[in-house]
Amino acid sequence: MLPLLLLALPDLPDEDRLLTQARRGDRKAIARIYDSFFEPVYRFIRWRVDDPAVAEDLTSEVFLKFLAALRSEHAPRDSLRGWLFRVARNVLHDHYRGATPVNELDDSLPLLAEGDMESDLQARLDAERVRRALAMLAPDQQEVLILRFGQMMSLQDTAESMGKSISAIKSLQFRAVDTLRRLLAESEPEASHGLI
Repeated sequence: MLPLLLLALPDLPDEDRLLTQARRGDRKAIARIYDSFFEPVYRFIRWRVDDPAVAEDLTSEVFLKFLAALRSEHAPRDSLRGWLFRVARNVLHDHYRGATPVNELDDSLPLLAEGDMESDLQARLDAERVRRALAMLAPDQQEVLILRFGQMMSLQDTAESMGKSISAIKSLQFRAVDTLRRLLAESEPEASHGLI
């Protein structure tokens, strides 16, 4: 399976320290949280929203909710990343209340190889195959793969973000990977004939 976009998130001890400082009102810690998490949260939302400006607005809403929560008893206590992605998920649900989310994936999946034009072209074709296969998955399956492999979130953080148990996340991830593997295998004959 080809990797999804990997974004650098702070390591967990650094994240815990930043959260503790932010809960105390440390503006530098809040700024570092914003700088560290804006892009990953934006990409998570962008995979669900076809308009980059709307995705940016929704991402900003996540951070406004974070700032408001810091001043209340609803501030994240344990998992900052899980809390932020759960809020992002809720913001998306509010945005699409009653509407079907767009399954169009962001075109900014990275090239998997650099160098000569042939390998660059093959990387683009492979990324497009993965993008098409991901778009065919159920929204929960897309989300679990994006969080687990695109955002490199732990099972615990993914479960917290999606409002599910760890065992439910494991099961959902297994089904999503299995379905994605099958979809990619089915598209392999087309790819080898130059149709993709």
